[in-house]
Amino acid sequence: MSAPTLERPASDIEPPAAGKPRRTRRSRNPSARQMTWNAWLFLLVPGVLFVVFMALPIVMALVISFTDYAIVGDFEWLGLENYFEIAVDPFFWIALRNTAYYTILYVPAGLIVALGAALLLNRRHRAVRIFRTLFYIPVVASTVATATIWFWMLNPQNGLLNVVLGWFGIDGPAWLYESQWAMIAIVMMSVWAGFGANMIIFLGGLQGVPNDLYEAARLDGANAWQQFRYVTLPSLTRTTFLVSTLLIIGAFQVFDQAYVLTKGGPGNSTVTMVYYIYNKGFGALEMGYASALSFVLFLIILVFSLLNARLTNRRNV
Repeated sequence: MSAPTLERPASDIEPPAAGKPRRTRRSRNPSARQMTWNAWLFLLVPGVLFVVFMALPIVMALVISFTDYAIVGDFEWLGLENYFEIAVDPFFWIALRNTAYYTILYVPAGLIVALGAALLLNRRHRAVRIFRTLFYIPVVASTVATATIWFWMLNPQNGLLNVVLGWFGIDGPAWLYESQWAMIAIVMMSVWAGFGANMIIFLGGLQGVPNDLYEAARLDGANAWQQFRYVTLPSLTRTTFLVSTLLIIGAFQVFDQAYVLTKGGPGNSTVTMVYYIYNKGFGALEMGYASALSFVLFLIILVFSLLNARLTNRRNV
């Protein structure tokens, strides 16, 4: 009889030689090339939407700004004539002056109110969440609804604001019917309607300030004002730059408030840049001139945004 053959145990089986990996099932994970194609596919849709609804209209508006396009009829190429006309247009300078006045009032007021509300609501309390929601509601409300509320509040006879002023013996003005008060009324409405969004941004910045800085300041004997001045404000530099830039851009683009409340009056005291562009484009059908005004406004916003960034960087140094 031949001796039986013994099978080698699994532990004695030699491992595969180095450099020759054992064949396994093909991985189900997509390859790097496939992942790249998927990424481009996901970017294709927003890219097409950006080109169709943003880049292409901007290019078309730039071309139209060099013509006398008026929606109906033929148009003629004018070159830089529209831009030269802007320089001598008295209504353009009125609109620019009104917009600058609005910006000077609105930006500091928006910063102070938003930061103040954020400081008050930067607490761990259940009621704080309710107030955060209430303060944010005007941001999502329609401009027409907000303007309707403020139109009633600013009524010279029975408006809430003048009634409150009467309690202190102050005879309130006709807010929307006097040139010196109409823009101030629009600023008050704009600050009330938009401070909720900036408050949320400031809240995010405040919650990112390390508590160690406040503890160190208290150990050095700093009071509440000194903590705010030397700890809170320096820590919110980037946040303040973001909010101030958004406020500047929004101030130069103000339109709804002036259109709904005053229609640019009284005496053109509330005609803003965007309101003037709207009147030229859709009122007088001077689309070429309105497009040129739009690009001038873009350059103005760009200059002020860069100036704000430069001033903020100097404070950081």
